Amino acid sequence: MSHERAGDEIELSHGDLAVRVSRRGAAVTAATYRETPFLVAAGGPDGAMANFAMVPFGNRVEGNTMSFAGRAYTFQPNTSDPLYRHGDGWLGFWQLEEASVEHVQFSFSRSVDRVSPYAYLTRQEIRLAGDSLVLTLSVENRGETALPFGLGQHPFFARTPKTRLTIAADRYWNERPDHLPDMPGPVPDDFDFRSGKLLPQKWMNNAFEGWNRRAAIAWPELGIQAALKAEGALDRFMLYMPTDRNDFFCLEPMSHLPNGHHLPEFGGLMPLAPGEALAGKVMIDLSALPLQPEGR
Repeated sequence: MSHERAGDEIELSHGDLAVRVSRRGAAVTAATYRETPFLVAAGGPDGAMANFAMVPFGNRVEGNTMSFAGRAYTFQPNTSDPLYRHGDGWLGFWQLEEASVEHVQFSFSRSVDRVSPYAYLTRQEIRLAGDSLVLTLSVENRGETALPFGLGQHPFFARTPKTRLTIAADRYWNERPDHLPDMPGPVPDDFDFRSGKLLPQKWMNNAFEGWNRRAAIAWPELGIQAALKAEGALDRFMLYMPTDRNDFFCLEPMSHLPNGHHLPEFGGLMPLAPGEALAGKVMIDLSALPLQPEGR
C-alpha cells in the first residue's frame, strides 16, 4: 500500500514532500521537504503533534462561560489548563474517510455534553499538491440552536537561529497574565515582521488582525523556505513563541480572536444556525532557498 499505516498514522508523499498524519486530532505528526523537517512535533496532549485543527474554535474561553442569544452556556476544562482550550478536535480520534498516497480526509462529530455545549461535524483534508501541504478544515453546526463557531490551524514551524519571518498585520492584541487577549493597538516594533526579520528572543503569545493572508518563512541554515497562504474564514493569526524551547514557533491562521466569546462582535466567531458551515484553507508551499552571498 502506498499509504502505509503505523498504528493510527498514515504516510503521505509527493515529490520532495513527506508528511505523516494521525487519526488523533487529524494531526500532522511529521513533515519534511527534501528530507528536512519544516514542522516540529511539539504540541497536542502528548507533544506529538506538528499541526492540529482547532475546532469548533481555538484558544481559551474566559471563565469557561459564554452567553449567546440570551442564553448562558458553560464549559469544563478539557486539559490540565483551567480553561477549556482549542476545542475538541485535537483531543479526539477522527474517522478516516479517504486516503491515497497524496491525501487523507478525516471527519469528527460531537454531541453536546457537560464539557461543551457544541454539537458539530468537522472535516479535515490533508493534501500534498506540487510542493505544497494543503490543510482544508470545515465545521457544520449539528446542534439545535445557533452558536458562534470558529476554526484554525495550529502548525509548529521549525525554528533555527537565522529563521526569518515575513508577515504583515494592522492590529495587535497584547496578552493578559491568564493568556487571554487584553487590548488592541498598533503592532509594536519587536513584533513587526512586515519587512521580514529574525524572530525575537522573548515570550510571544499574541493575536493579530488585518493581514493579507500571506506569510513567508526562510530557514537559511536548512536551505529551504515556505510561503504560507490562507483562504476562507481565516482572517486573523496568532504568533506563539515560548521561552522554554527555541526549536519551534507557531503561526496559527484563525477565523477569530482568542476568547472571542467575550469580545465585541464575538471577536470574529461566526454565528452558525443548525446546518450552516464554516471553512478555511491553509497552503504551505515549500521551495529551495537561494544561497545568499557572503556577508548578507
